[in-house]
Amino acid sequence: MDMVTIEKMTTQHLAEVITLGVVEAQKQFVGSIDDILKNANAQIRPHVIFTEDQIVGFFLIDTTYAEKYDFVSQSHSIGLRSFFIDKKYQGKGYAKQAILALSNYLSEAYPNHSTIYLTVNCQNPIAKGLYLKGGFEDTNTLYHGGAAGPQHIMVKALV
Repeated sequence: MDMVTIEKMTTQHLAEVITLGVVEAQKQFVGSIDDILKNANAQIRPHVIFTEDQIVGFFLIDTTYAEKYDFVSQSHSIGLRSFFIDKKYQGKGYAKQAILALSNYLSEAYPNHSTIYLTVNCQNPIAKGLYLKGGFEDTNTLYHGGAAGPQHIMVKALV
């Protein structure tokens, strides 16, 4: 299987990124790429997941996550948002590889941050299982502010 790499998204990636999407059943959890990109700014940075020279996935890193969500207990935390693998590349192990590569990547890209948080919808057990396999811990608390219902709050220390 091809290995994945992660990079900060640049304008050169945009034409390919705007073609990314998820299957209909996942849209309630992820949204459209157009909506996701509207959230990107200096504090919420987009990243791309590659295999070979093909973009297969995408996510946002929110450096203001600790200020926005009171469930974040450490101020040196970042948030993982809008993580997804494009529908054409799902089921090939890329999401698992990317989650496993995340700690090393983020500890280099964001050296002043020591933990990463995310929320995953209670109706999305496959994603929750993926994050658990990738070393995230379920805090056993729920976030109720999500548009598609309650979400598990998960956390992982960055190496």
